[in-house]
Parts: sequence; C-alpha cells; structure tokens
Amino acid sequence: MSLRASLERYFEFAALNANWRTEILAGFTTFMTMAYIVFVNPAILHEAGMPLAAVTAATCLSAAVGSVLMGALARYPIALAPGMGLNAYFTYTVVKGMGVAWPTALGAVFISGVAFLLLTALGVRQLIISTIPFELYAAVAAGVGLFIAFIGFRNSGIILTHPVTTVTLGNLRDKSTALALFELLLMAALLAWRVRAAMLIGILATTAIGLVTGVAKWVPQSYRFQDLAATAGKLDIGGALRLGFLEIIFVFLFIDMFDNIGTLVAVGKRAGLFDHAHRIPRVNRILFADASATVVGALSGTSTVVSYIESAAGVAAGGRTGVTAIVTGLLFAVALFVAPAVGAIPAAATAPALIIVGSLMMSSVAEIAWQDPEVAIPAFLTIMTIPLTYSIANGLAFGFTAFTLLKVLRGKFRQVNWFVYALTALFVLRFVYLAQG
Repeated sequence: MSLRASLERYFEFAALNANWRTEILAGFTTFMTMAYIVFVNPAILHEAGMPLAAVTAATCLSAAVGSVLMGALARYPIALAPGMGLNAYFTYTVVKGMGVAWPTALGAVFISGVAFLLLTALGVRQLIISTIPFELYAAVAAGVGLFIAFIGFRNSGIILTHPVTTVTLGNLRDKSTALALFELLLMAALLAWRVRAAMLIGILATTAIGLVTGVAKWVPQSYRFQDLAATAGKLDIGGALRLGFLEIIFVFLFIDMFDNIGTLVAVGKRAGLFDHAHRIPRVNRILFADASATVVGALSGTSTVVSYIESAAGVAAGGRTGVTAIVTGLLFAVALFVAPAVGAIPAAATAPALIIVGSLMMSSVAEIAWQDPEVAIPAFLTIMTIPLTYSIANGLAFGFTAFTLLKVLRGKFRQVNWFVYALTALFVLRFVYLAQG
C-alpha cells in the first residue's frame, strides 16, 4: 500500500468523502480566518510586559504544534492557538489586576497544562464534560465575548472610564479612535460579504493607514529565531505554586475546558463528526492534543492554547479530516519566520478585532433556554459578571453557584450531579477567600 493510500485510510477519506485538494484548501481557509491571532495575542500579552517579538514567535509555535497534533492524533479539522479570553485573563486579571509577574503567570499556565494531561489520563476531564450543564458552556462563551469586546472598546478609545457613570463615550475625533472605527466598519463589511480573511485584512489595512498618517510608528527590525529566548523557559513554576491553584490555575483549567467543548460541539455538528449516541469520538486524543499544546505554549512563552471556533470556516470549505488542521499548523510554522518581523501593531488595529471576535462569540446565547428560569438566571449571571467584574472566574463562580442553588430550592437536588456540587463548593470557598482578602 502506497503512502498516499495509507494516509487516506488513516484519515478516513472514503468514509468522510474527503479529498486532498479540498482538505488543503480548507486548511488555508482556517488559517486565514484565525491568522489575526498572530497579531492580537502578542499585542495583549505585550501589555503584561512580555517582549513582542518573542510572544509572536511563541504564538506561531504553539499554534503550529497544537494544530498538527490535533490533526495527526485526534484526526479532527480543528486548529488550535492561544485562546482569546484566556490571554485577556492572563494580562488584565492576573498580571495587571493581581500584580503577578508574567513569568509566574506562565508558570500557572504550564501547571494547568500538566494538570490537563493528568486529568485526561485519569478520566476526570471526560467526567467534567459529561456532567457540567451545556447551557453554562454557552453562557461562558458569551460572557467571554462581552469581556473581549469591552477590552476592545476601551483599548480603541471608543469608551473611556468616568468617575460618575463608570464608563462614557470617548473622543471619536481622536485620530487613533477614528482609525479604530474605520477598521471596525471595514471588518464588519468584509464579514458581511463573507470574506474569510476579514479580520486579517482589516488589521493589515488599518496598520498601513496608521503608518501613512503617523498614527502608528514602526521601526523596521530583523527577526531571529533566538528572539524566542526572551520568553522561552522563563516561566516561574515555583512562584505559581506558591500563588495557589484556586485563583489562577483553576480558572485556566476550566476556561480551557469550556472553550474546547463549545468548539467541538459547534464544529462537530457542522461537519457531522458525532456518533449516533451524540458522543465525541476520540475525545481523549482531543484533550491530549489540547493539553500538550498548552504545555508547549507555556514553555515557549504564551498563554493557554485552545481549539478555535474559526475552524468552522475550514469545515464550511469542505474540510472533514485532520489533514485540514495539519495544513493550518504548517502555515503557522511558516508564519513563525515571517510575522515576528512586523513591528508593533497599533491598538487602533487590534482593538476592533477584539470587538468583532466578541460579537461572533455572542452567537452562543441562542443555545440558552431563556424561557426556563433555572437555566436563564445562572446563564445571565455568568454572562454579565464576567465583563462587569473584569473576571472570568467571577462569572464561573456566580453561574455555577446560582445553578446549583436554584435546583436545590426547586426541590430538584437529585438532578444535580455530585461533581457540580463539588465545583459549587469550590466556588463558594473562593468567595469566602476573596472576602477575607
């Protein structure tokens, strides 16, 4: 049997009605729709004090490793990269909000990745998947979307802080803010025309305009692979352990879980990848690929790596096998030697991308049973407390606690899985811990 025939058999080309041309094109499509992460993730982590060139390289490296692993091992057309929302949590909550040094935060990401591997081997992550209410997955995704959008509005200058009303409209005549509004409209128009690379085009076009008008400044710089050394291996695992699991590592662990399950459900439904019992085939391999990518990301210098919902674009283009993800990963590997040569992208170019990504993540609210108060109220609390408290952890805590208490007060305590009770207890303890602080 030839190598090509062996690969087609391994990736189940016949069963999934796949072909090489379509799979390769789908991989390019997925890459183009999520390539914005090469610019946006470093911009966010740079605010945590991390070197821009090194984080850009780490972003490309972790996305390449994660996507190739997912495609080769789990055989899914799902690409991975540092997660939007988790990078915001890393920068704005952990580093800026709590005053934690970025090497310590990277140590927490590494520990969470190792914990992912151990929990996957022990079957705990699979247990979590089968017990946590799906409605709360959707609520977390929507809440993180609002959180990301809020950061984008603030970074662009469209909204500003106000001592009386908390927030207020910014100065729209400011050159940087006006440029951000232009990009927001450009991206929206391109997305409306179903342009796959809408966000990437918007970022590059706005950066070019910013350079011409003087809003952005760029000092040409050469890139060397050695630049990765500025973040690679700089994680402080000991400091993360002293910091404690509950406040940081616990959040990295479960937000990553929510991102992956939501993405798997969305992409799996679109591609028809579920079995007859509505289970996720090869779920252990999926979780292993995700955990391994997070460990690689932390070691190289970036936040938690997750599955990307933009993979649905590749599926829509016909991608059905792991070859799609492998192609995407190889393109990220190529970007490793190209993208870091780009200078600092202005906030006017990256902030609108956060707003657009946040809007796309809001689609999950349609999956929430709003007519059922037992579901709607916990989901609403989750969605609102994430952006308003500037903390994904608080949103998780409010949502889980409200869900469990409403079931108990309704007399349906037997319907709540024991693991949900355990999670709720941990969140209550977290509230007590914060109150004491």
